[in-house]
Amino acid sequence: MSRVLLFHKPFGVLSQFTDKGTEGSPRPTLSQFIDAPGFYPAGRLDKDSEGLMVLANDGRLQARIADPRHKMAKTYLVQVEGTPDENALTELRRGVTLKDGPTKPATADQIDVPDPLWPRDPPVRFRKTVPDAWLRMTIREGRNRQVRRMVAHVGLPCLRLIRVQVGDWRLDDLAPGTWVFEETADRP
Repeated sequence: MSRVLLFHKPFGVLSQFTDKGTEGSPRPTLSQFIDAPGFYPAGRLDKDSEGLMVLANDGRLQARIADPRHKMAKTYLVQVEGTPDENALTELRRGVTLKDGPTKPATADQIDVPDPLWPRDPPVRFRKTVPDAWLRMTIREGRNRQVRRMVAHVGLPCLRLIRVQVGDWRLDDLAPGTWVFEETADRP
């Protein structure tokens, strides 16, 4: 039976099991948190992002979750520098044109500060003279650093990015660095 593993990836952790990049001082990877042979990431979450990662023990399931052709929704909480106006939100909702082409429309709404919100290590930079705000965004593609690039495109640099949902799978109260198994009998 296909199973998935839901993992709350902390900030600074690579979304792979080995670090093939640097010599001397290896960066933290999934192997420091997950001891479940046969499970592989269904999509990536960049090192500077945190939140829900889905890992699968079945290659076909892994591909269905990660492949943009299946348009599986991914929802993020995005802390941005600045205050979004209606024009910025409308642009995100229509899709923006990035260097690698136009994005599909996203859902984008300003929200209150998420509660509960765990502290990030290191903390997000704080500037007394520049306000910050939170957005909830859902996209149905998965380009490299897409949400960060989209909000920057509308003049709102990303300070913190937390993925809270992939398809029907939710982060809920899973603590940073922890994971749980879930059966997938009736899910894509």
